Amino acid sequence: MVAAPLTSAAQESSPALVRSAAPDWPQWRGPHRDGTSAETGLLPSWPDDGPKLLWKVSGIGQGYSSPIVVADRVYITGDLDKELAINAFTLDGQPSWKTSNGAPWKNSYPGARSSCTYDDGKLYHMNAHGRLTCLDAATGQEVWAVNVLERYEAKNIMWGISESVVVHGDRVFATPAGSKGLMAAHDKRTGAPIWATPALDGEQASYSSPILIDTGRRKLLVNGGLKYVFGVDAEDGALVWQLPQVDPNNTVNTTPVLAGRRLLLTNSSRGFGAVFGVQLDDDSASRVWTRELTISHGGTVCVDGQVYGASSRGELRGWAAIDPATGKATLVSDAPGGSMIYADGRFYCLTATGQMMLQELTDAGFRTVGTFRLAEGRDVWAHPVLCQGRLFLRFGDTLYCYAVRG
Repeated sequence: MVAAPLTSAAQESSPALVRSAAPDWPQWRGPHRDGTSAETGLLPSWPDDGPKLLWKVSGIGQGYSSPIVVADRVYITGDLDKELAINAFTLDGQPSWKTSNGAPWKNSYPGARSSCTYDDGKLYHMNAHGRLTCLDAATGQEVWAVNVLERYEAKNIMWGISESVVVHGDRVFATPAGSKGLMAAHDKRTGAPIWATPALDGEQASYSSPILIDTGRRKLLVNGGLKYVFGVDAEDGALVWQLPQVDPNNTVNTTPVLAGRRLLLTNSSRGFGAVFGVQLDDDSASRVWTRELTISHGGTVCVDGQVYGASSRGELRGWAAIDPATGKATLVSDAPGGSMIYADGRFYCLTATGQMMLQELTDAGFRTVGTFRLAEGRDVWAHPVLCQGRLFLRFGDTLYCYAVRG
């Protein structure tokens, strides 16, 4: 079929992340997939027992996925006994609907992985077995579904497919990394295939989710697999560039981050964990430095030209600031690592052991201006979400909503 072309913005001095056409927090890591929020008027500090808990709901199913929020609805996935459940709630925590997207993940680290993506009244989600579905966001009724692992002759990976798909224009994009397609575009209305990027020999999917960049000349999808990091033209699926990466254990599980003309990518294999910087040019990319750090699925954010993330092994352990130009890393907190987002001049840091912290950046590093205990446990991996003055946190089969606007 012939698809409508994707328009490009005028040439700019630096590449820019493409914002979702949907409002609020409509996809993994927010409107730009960068873990940052434009909200203002948020509480500058928290009471001793944390911000006010507005509501919590349990029974959503086990998982590590984060919610998305659009208008008056919250959408979140969770694995139940025999199905992956997609749940819709009102902003007051009242159930709206629940439906299924195939089988749950029962192997190592059982639970739902991927977040939903909202676009033009529809939800898109891929389960841990590669089943990509489109649902009516108002009712949960399935519109279409396709298994991208089967279609593109791809293998599943040790801990299950974890990609949160990109939707842009008339297309939904996925990274099956199979023998019949590295990345693929499908018509978001019908599920019909539009293009598939030629395979890379020996490549497999990673646990990462792509970003979409406007380079001025094209819209570029950037993601990483087991062996390579790559840029794919979103218009025609052409492989624009590829770079090798050393990660024999396939622990590429963070979304790439854009900082000016630099891309920062991470992996966390024991003995191979690294952050590396990529110079992004019009039609090529080159690796310019490598830093021995182990930033796992907590991800990174770019604020004022610096990239922040938590390293669990290597020369720095804790929350670090990384200079995209040189790779120089500076410890800003020795608190346990985890995931973070950024809003209104502050970092919202959720440790993997369940401590939620509000941090201000000072010349001496992070200063804690609020903290509370979300959970007693480990593997608290779902990323925080901040939307409409509310902080959404997930642990296990429970979703929490806090008031964080003054």
